[in-house]
Amino acid sequence: MPEKNITQRNTRAATLEFFRRLHFYIGLFVGPFIFIAALTGALYVSSIQIEKILYAYELKVEPTGEPKSLSQQIDAARRYAGQNETIYAVRPAPGPADSTRVQFVDANLGASESSAVFVDPYTLQILGSHTVYGSSGSLPLRMWIDQIHRGLLLGDFGRNYSELAASWMWVAAVGGIFLWWSSRPKRQRRKPRGGLAASRRLHITLGLFLLAGLLLFSATGLTWSQWAGGNIDSMRAAFNWLTPQVRTTLEVPAAHHHQAHDPHAEHHMPVSPSVLNNPDNALWENVLAAARLAGVDANNVEIRAPKTANHAWTVSEREAHWPSQVDVVAIDPHNMQLVDKVSFEQYPLAAKLTRWGIDFHMGLLFGLPNQILLIAFGLGVCVMIVLGYRMWWLRRPAAPTPQAASTLIHAWINLSPGLKMFSLFIPLVLGFCLPVMGISLLIFIFIDLLRWQRQKRRITR
Repeated sequence: MPEKNITQRNTRAATLEFFRRLHFYIGLFVGPFIFIAALTGALYVSSIQIEKILYAYELKVEPTGEPKSLSQQIDAARRYAGQNETIYAVRPAPGPADSTRVQFVDANLGASESSAVFVDPYTLQILGSHTVYGSSGSLPLRMWIDQIHRGLLLGDFGRNYSELAASWMWVAAVGGIFLWWSSRPKRQRRKPRGGLAASRRLHITLGLFLLAGLLLFSATGLTWSQWAGGNIDSMRAAFNWLTPQVRTTLEVPAAHHHQAHDPHAEHHMPVSPSVLNNPDNALWENVLAAARLAGVDANNVEIRAPKTANHAWTVSEREAHWPSQVDVVAIDPHNMQLVDKVSFEQYPLAAKLTRWGIDFHMGLLFGLPNQILLIAFGLGVCVMIVLGYRMWWLRRPAAPTPQAASTLIHAWINLSPGLKMFSLFIPLVLGFCLPVMGISLLIFIFIDLLRWQRQKRRITR
């Protein structure tokens, strides 16, 4: 019995040391990337409110009488941008004090970027033009901060940094809670004092309070990632968790093949390429009216023309806040009939959770309270990481000691056979699903191996 107890204590100590070293490596090497992601994330959420102030002239108008028709507003935007410029999307003024946004295709801009012209719905005055980004319609400041948050302004290569942070953040969070729970001291009359003890207590307290957020932002961040995101999409498709897509394909009537013999064929003819590239201004307004009849009742909507003649127009609701209004309808431009509709109620539960998680991640789900919470979260993560570095600095040895190396490999050697197999299997699975995590883990092991070998040589001298 005593031998069994000794073995159990040794196994427990080795397990704790293993997780402690892994937690240390994540903090030391990945901590800076998590810090940047948290800080830029807080800045991004702050920019939602800053954007409203900085671009107030373009976004807000003074209501004066009745607004002009949408087709007149689009015509004003066309005269400003050029009659031959292709419209990418139109976002009618969502409220009486808001401007209308007409977005044009610009070959000189990057992916998901368009040139938006802002129109006063009452006077048809052009308020300005800015590059906007993505489905959120971010203006230049928020777009710039978003690109820093996403990839440090380094394009696709830079996206590896945010994927690295998202891949390890949940491991650091769960590992930290496990270490706290497993090694928490028994109730003491006098708590340890000093800078190290104070830093540790605050580090643990922040970790406990921020745990749910760390897990959520890690998961939602991975859905946007460059490498793991594809694997997550494949998994969601396999379990039918993907967001339903509206059907836009139009069926071409048989009369299209006999236009010369059918006097009514012109009512069903496909849209010509010239109209496709530059649809009539009134068509945008008619499509919106048809979408309203089909049940699109959100104030904030986006209208898009099809890219090919045999596809329908789409009108999408853009109300990301709670309760979500993100229905999408497809409208046949020939007869203004509904082709298909996807409502939020039709989403599978997993797709709804993904939608809510992403909108919460972006600070949109609950508006200003959501944004304040995320700013506090981001700054809390930054403080927690700084405290982790302070703890490491205070505990670092003054000089190398000729003893067993405190390395991940040394801790792994002392694990039980079962835990050794488990600790090999899990990284293989995670490394396959999260490639950036797998590559970075190999780097950790390589660095750890060098330290272990160096310490062994020091001991044998």
